[in-house]
Amino acid sequence: MVKIPAAAVAAGGLVGGYGLARWTGKRPLGGVALAAAGSLAAYEWNRQAGPRSAAGLTAAYVAAFAGSHPLAKKVGAWPAVFTVAGGVAAASWAVTRRVANP
Repeated sequence: MVKIPAAAVAAGGLVGGYGLARWTGKRPLGGVALAAAGSLAAYEWNRQAGPRSAAGLTAAYVAAFAGSHPLAKKVGAWPAVFTVAGGVAAASWAVTRRVANP
């Protein structure tokens, strides 16, 4: 089975959730995708780095989603989504890499 890094799952959840909501015109559907990817990423963060790191990264994921909205008013929707997705992916990579390779 191919293992997808939690960083990619989290970033994909932010980008995919927004894309799905925009493409279908149904915001709740995008929210379901966002939540599903966030749950899977949180599970992997917990498995790889422990509950404290998972809690922090999950909080960052939620904050990125919330922060993308005001950022979108300044830079546009897609640039905002890509920016926060990149930030969450970088944080995820840094935390899970640090714990995995002490």
